[in-house]
Amino acid sequence: RTAVTSISEEDFKNKRWRFSTPLFLSPHGEIHKNWVLFPEKINGKFAILHSLSPEVQVDYVDSLEDLANGKTKIKSRYGQNGPRDSWDTWVRSAGPPPLKTERGWLVLYHAVEKKDPSRYKVGAMLLDSVDPRRVIGRSKVPILSPDMWYENEWKPGIVYACGAVIRNGTLFVYYGGGDQWTKVATVRLKD
Repeated sequence: RTAVTSISEEDFKNKRWRFSTPLFLSPHGEIHKNWVLFPEKINGKFAILHSLSPEVQVDYVDSLEDLANGKTKIKSRYGQNGPRDSWDTWVRSAGPPPLKTERGWLVLYHAVEKKDPSRYKVGAMLLDSVDPRRVIGRSKVPILSPDMWYENEWKPGIVYACGAVIRNGTLFVYYGGGDQWTKVATVRLKD
């Protein structure tokens, strides 16, 4: 299940790990490990990206508490409309929360390729800033592939983005490699 929690900035800076009680957003009895919450409200509502396949699915809610208490429910639809004709033949799911850029929401996701199905690779897509269900563009090639030894040591062929930030024009992608290591990769955002 997917949950949210928070900590005050003061507690975080002073290393007092007093997090709020988690609110479970996804329904009980269902598996939803790749839901991501947009870092700001869109049109005054919380926006949750909960599937990328067969299409980008974003739902809006007034209150996260309404999801936690079951008053509001989100139903994800997952599947493939057949293989895509690109490197990301089978899109799996989003990684970290979307990042707002001047051109739209940057979403990092992992996918597999039909001709290389045993390797998870990371791609990027740009969603419209007003209507994030609309895909503006996708990376033509993976932005990260499991080519290093530490991405193949324990569970071979696996990379997936876990977190991302943009600082001073550089995109920092924190990712898991081989289901054992946590690493960071960087690239200039404009690239």
